[in-house]
Amino acid sequence: MTKIPLSRRRFVQASAAAGATAAVAGATAPYVYADGDTLRVRNYSDIQALDPAYTLSAVDSDVQRVLFPSLIEFKQDDTWDWQLASAESIEQVDDTHINFTLRPGMGWTNGFGAVTADDVKFSFERIADPEMQSPYAEDWSALDHVEVTGDLTGTIVLTEPYAPLWTTTLPSVSGQIVSRKAVEGLEGKRFEATPPCVSGPYDIANWMPSQKLVLARIDGWAGGVTPDFATIEMLPISDEQAAEVGFLAGELDFTTVPVTSIPQLEADPPLNSTMVIKPPLKYVWVGINEDNPQFTDVRVRQAVQYAINVDQILEAAYFGLAAPATGIIPPGLVGHRAASLVPNAGDPDMARDLLEQAGMGGGFSCRIDALNKSTYLAACQVIQANLADVGIEAEINVHDPGVWWTMGDQAANPNYNDLQIMYNRFSSNPDPGWYTMWFTPEQVGVWNWERWDNTEFQALHRKALITMDPAVRQDMYVEMQNMMEESGCYRFITHELTASLFSNNIVPALAADGTMYWKYFKKA
Repeated sequence: MTKIPLSRRRFVQASAAAGATAAVAGATAPYVYADGDTLRVRNYSDIQALDPAYTLSAVDSDVQRVLFPSLIEFKQDDTWDWQLASAESIEQVDDTHINFTLRPGMGWTNGFGAVTADDVKFSFERIADPEMQSPYAEDWSALDHVEVTGDLTGTIVLTEPYAPLWTTTLPSVSGQIVSRKAVEGLEGKRFEATPPCVSGPYDIANWMPSQKLVLARIDGWAGGVTPDFATIEMLPISDEQAAEVGFLAGELDFTTVPVTSIPQLEADPPLNSTMVIKPPLKYVWVGINEDNPQFTDVRVRQAVQYAINVDQILEAAYFGLAAPATGIIPPGLVGHRAASLVPNAGDPDMARDLLEQAGMGGGFSCRIDALNKSTYLAACQVIQANLADVGIEAEINVHDPGVWWTMGDQAANPNYNDLQIMYNRFSSNPDPGWYTMWFTPEQVGVWNWERWDNTEFQALHRKALITMDPAVRQDMYVEMQNMMEESGCYRFITHELTASLFSNNIVPALAADGTMYWKYFKKA
């Protein structure tokens, strides 16, 4: 095995529970604890926003899936098919009407009563409401209203056909249901990391920020599954190598591991363990903030694009195991491009010419910001060398997750426009609309950290959402990615790999990209 300079003592100090415990959320729920009946999983950061309308990361989504009901969810296999979750039945009767019936007997914790069709109405319409300013409003852009026809029955009414409804909206975070009674009573009708109530197979039993989140099984939950594990402990460990050491030390049952460890783990797998590699829906790119004074000239941004050698990044940071990206949309989805406009190896001579044309032939200094992760640091060091080759001196700054995921948010960070070059990665869902939606003008200052403001792109994005012909959508999304690259704001890198390592004492439940469905994890 790879020798990593991190002892078990250091791992335990960094990730085990310590100090005073946080207040128990939903303490009235009938929890079932059992010694040795705990699933221990690693995630790359701590929770930040568990409100489905304001989710900040895939980590939040992992936790939300066991706290809140949804009508449907993705199957835990290698397809992107869906299955019933908290709906007893659901049917699209025509292009704009979907009838649903909830499972009977589901209730909210903390005395907020039964889960009803009115909660569904409130949840979906709340995300769609422009006044709520949910970054996920696009998922419900075609929603007219939800008609409540009974305590457990209703109809989702759309204004027009909506292609991603079944592939991203309903089975993802935007399809999760919250309690109207509980959330309407909150200031701003929203919450962050402490839900006022839940209705899932688990509730939050204890949260020690940056150390551990403990989820406890709710006895008698009527949402369609009884989990095997009485408790789940989620340890936020940003570094995958540290998580790998934790697994080998017996501190974790499940973790992802860095791509750099894959060859060693395949050649010499740890005893009583299994590694599974999945093609993720993630996408990694270099973004350039066009509003930063250093990069307002498109020729300067394009010079950075041509200076970057993607092949070298993949060799140095991903050991040549991850394939180069041709855009934000990965292979296998509608909209995947055959090739990038800028060669994978770049073109330093072209970069120098562009800098000369922009009056920057003498070079300049700038900064690269990234999440504090060893793979990303290695990638940034390659980019730093590539830029130096054309006369650009770049400083690298890495940030912990709690800081990183708010850096481009102008509501949270007054210095948002200090961002210049960013090495970034987003998670996604299996519809191309969930890739392009984050780069519209509406997302400037929210998730569009490049601050690229292109109304033509936005119009094409919206048209593609209501286009039902896959061949037509294919051309639209290829054109949109061409527009992104031509702006000079984006250099596409890879879609990575998701390598999961788990104990043979458990049977994990993973979606096609390796997303974890903890409630379906089983004891072997």
